[in-house]
Amino acid sequence: MRLDKFLKVSRIIKRRTVAKEIADKGRILVNDRPAKSSTDVRANDTLVIKFGNKTLTVQVLQLLDTTKKQDAENMYKIISEDYEQDFSER
Repeated sequence: MRLDKFLKVSRIIKRRTVAKEIADKGRILVNDRPAKSSTDVRANDTLVIKFGNKTLTVQVLQLLDTTKKQDAENMYKIISEDYEQDFSER
């Protein structure tokens, strides 16, 4: 499955166009390699996604072409969620 489609179907990123844009800017790594939006994603792959201040690391558990909102979380497991700056203490 394409990386941009996986991100949309799993609801990690809400829109496929946004997922494509982030991937093509080199802000996503698949198994520690820079990935484009057309990169194939398989089960057990590790994705590192950089959203501005936040870095999200997930492991792909399963691939589904379509899914309901409550089932989308079953497609991946969050390994870590890191922030460059923590604004929550203010």
